[in-house]
Amino acid sequence: MKRALISVTNKDGVVDFAKGLVELDFEIVSTGGTMKVLQENGVSCIAIDDVTGFPEMLDGRVKTLHPMVHGGLLYRRDLPSHVETIKKHGIHPIDLVCVNLYEFEKALKAGKDLPDMIENIDIGGPSMIRSAAKNFKDVLIVTDPKDYDNVLDAIKNDTTDFDFRMNLAYKAFSMTGAYDAMISRYFADQVGDQFPDTLNLSLKKVEHLRYGENSQQAANKYEDSYVQKSLLDYEQLHGKEISFNNVNDLYGAVALVREFGNQIVTAAIKHSTPCGVAIGNTGYDSYMKAYEADPQSIFGGIVAVNYKIDKATAEQMHKIFLEIVAAPDFDDDALEILKKKKNLRILKLKNLDARGAKYDIKYLEGKVLVQELNTKMIDEMKVVTNVQPTKEQLTDMEFGMKVVKYVKSNAICIVKNGVTLAIGGGQTSRVWALENAIHNNPDKDFNGSVLASDAFFPFNDCVQVAADAGIQAIIQPGGSIRDQDSIDLCNEKNIPMVFSGYRHFRH
Repeated sequence: MKRALISVTNKDGVVDFAKGLVELDFEIVSTGGTMKVLQENGVSCIAIDDVTGFPEMLDGRVKTLHPMVHGGLLYRRDLPSHVETIKKHGIHPIDLVCVNLYEFEKALKAGKDLPDMIENIDIGGPSMIRSAAKNFKDVLIVTDPKDYDNVLDAIKNDTTDFDFRMNLAYKAFSMTGAYDAMISRYFADQVGDQFPDTLNLSLKKVEHLRYGENSQQAANKYEDSYVQKSLLDYEQLHGKEISFNNVNDLYGAVALVREFGNQIVTAAIKHSTPCGVAIGNTGYDSYMKAYEADPQSIFGGIVAVNYKIDKATAEQMHKIFLEIVAAPDFDDDALEILKKKKNLRILKLKNLDARGAKYDIKYLEGKVLVQELNTKMIDEMKVVTNVQPTKEQLTDMEFGMKVVKYVKSNAICIVKNGVTLAIGGGQTSRVWALENAIHNNPDKDFNGSVLASDAFFPFNDCVQVAADAGIQAIIQPGGSIRDQDSIDLCNEKNIPMVFSGYRHFRH
């Protein structure tokens, strides 16, 4: 008679699976809580103690780590010396292993302390999984409850061929790899190693995407399970499926909105670049200002907000084509209006204040760049000119830096009264970025506005162009060996300039 070893933390479906195995002439070996559940539901089990000849010990830490178990898993059925060895030692073959692991991730999300986290590190489970998966030609390894029915059908129909078994082994090693990666990252955090020599990342596929940046590129969305709360956790309330570009653009929009804390703000994004950002007294006020900042570019873009969208705001959003509207909440009548557009993706944001992730990662064909997320904004507002900025200009400077941080370098943002007037980004020359911003907005009055730059001015040409356009205050990081040239021209033009201390390159 064939033998199956079942020991699971997640007991969903395990009773029916065990009963199905019994019907297929398997005898069941089980442990602890799993055996109790199976026996209570009428499944006859052999206790692991009876297999090993030793009781479970050390509060369950040692129960399956034994040659009577691993010998039955690892011996090669096609190797006479292996067959002779297990017969000599009275080891019974184990033909199927059904195991899933202690819930380390669940304990992490529950905020358990170090001793509890250690107790949630499974040792015997991964060992059995790896033993069975290594010997997959002879042992079926089942780690996913979703596979229970398929495995029963395959055994019944004698279709457990090499490919079927290898696929189960692949899933098993993926499980143990992800499990160990999470434990590794937990210990890295405990010892304060931010950039380990070996950075173990495990990504779980959560969504199939229609295609990537272009239709010829396949794509899927994955999540990092170690990050407890993601800025991109959302519930889709309406619309067609999310695309690769949607997710990328959405991140820029939501991350920008997060910068403003409790201020009421709307951010419109097109091709991952802000095109209209505004703070307002109400959500409606904020949205209308953001829309009017660039009514052309917002078309086909993404709008993210940090307020509950009401009917009046929804009516305005409904007037134009948008890819996504993302908000922490919606009034019922606002949803009713927005849902009139069949394809509009409506997303309810879950964690707009989330800051659980710490890595910014770029994968470059086998080489990986890993850096901290850019969470800082301004080191200090250091006035470097003779003329002092007004309180209103300082407020706009801070607003402008928050926006320019999310514009592709070289980046310039011109703002006034908490609204973007013009944005120039993605240029190889800083003065071109400024000139494009001004040139693309010929109907805007820049008198009294503030200019924010993502990086320092290597020349004073940006100051001259800004002065000619009527811009009356400038904030930039500072740090060029030719800072004084720009400072001198600002003094000549009576323009206050502030150094923020932090650059915000975005590539």
